[in-house]
Amino acid sequence: MFINGEIEGVVIKNVMPHVDNRGWLSELFRKDELSGGFEPQMGYLSITHPQVVRGPHEHREQTDYFCFMGNFKLYLWDNRKDSITYQNKKIIHTGENLIVVVPPGVVHAYQNVGESDGMVLNFPDRLYGGWGRKDMVDEVRYENNLESPFRIE
Repeated sequence: MFINGEIEGVVIKNVMPHVDNRGWLSELFRKDELSGGFEPQMGYLSITHPQVVRGPHEHREQTDYFCFMGNFKLYLWDNRKDSITYQNKKIIHTGENLIVVVPPGVVHAYQNVGESDGMVLNFPDRLYGGWGRKDMVDEVRYENNLESPFRIE
């Protein structure tokens, strides 16, 4: 069903560390460099243990702005019927530090393929559960659907 290929609207960029004798610092995003009117609304940090998978799931309206700090395998499937890359899939090995912007309708999952805990920061453009956490969560989950075409290899 899905074929390997690029996915429209997905942005991939390297984290550029600025190193000195104290360690390093990296800008994760700057308002003057965000594309397409994207405006983060919140931020969170998660730790994923080795070999653990998070997802697959998708958002109908939310764009995710992931900052991977660790060795992850990211799976993407374009599930947007109106996209020129509909039914494309892409697997990205994040290396140690990578930023990936995932637009609405792109199913995504990631697995920590490293030997130690990996860290992921996300700066989505929607509040989880809406203002005051009073709305439905914008998420379609496929993790427990045995019939799902979104499979981790």
